[in-house]
Amino acid sequence: MYIQLDSQVLYYKKCGTGKPLLMLHGNGESHEIFGALADDLSGSFTMYLPDSRGCGLSSPSGDGAYHYTDMARDMSNLIDALSIGTCDVFGFSDGAVIAMYMAILFPEKVRRLILCGANMTPSGLTFAAKHKIKKDYRRTKSEMIGMMLREPDLSDADLAKIHAPALVCAGEKDIIKEAETKRIAHGIPDAKLFIVEGADHGSYVVDSTRMAPSIRKFLG
Repeated sequence: MYIQLDSQVLYYKKCGTGKPLLMLHGNGESHEIFGALADDLSGSFTMYLPDSRGCGLSSPSGDGAYHYTDMARDMSNLIDALSIGTCDVFGFSDGAVIAMYMAILFPEKVRRLILCGANMTPSGLTFAAKHKIKKDYRRTKSEMIGMMLREPDLSDADLAKIHAPALVCAGEKDIIKEAETKRIAHGIPDAKLFIVEGADHGSYVVDSTRMAPSIRKFLG
């Protein structure tokens, strides 16, 4: 379904029954990465799966620029437009960054957080990951990709503002430095750390049901 949010048009899918759960995908992806996971969780949650601006079926930013704060505001507007109220938020990669900004800027709308593969700044990425992003940006000139070289810009003080209980996850072989994941888990006052054994950045989330038991347990 499409929805007009101020000057931004987003596409979203709604499925399942139960408590509201907003699920946010990574950079350049779409809600479709959660297909298997959403099917598994369909009896436990009413899920809202939007495509971020410039991704999937959603329209691009009107000015061509991309910022995580704007995407967090899009999600806040979506929650208001659909009268969801307070909801749980599951974010993967860039979606996890957006989820953190939501919890900081719109705390009344976030009940609990599950963050998979989040980073506070670009320096939280491994050298190999940053090198690949730089190559992709030079090749494509995509401002969506370029955003990952400039943002996010979160501090320990910012994390301390997050009052929603959080489950902070990363793959054992993630492109996020392990120290970065631990810093996020330590910085959010009520957070738990979960390193997924044998997983890379997306293997435990994209087209996977591996997180389903942890989601049910943490959000239950």
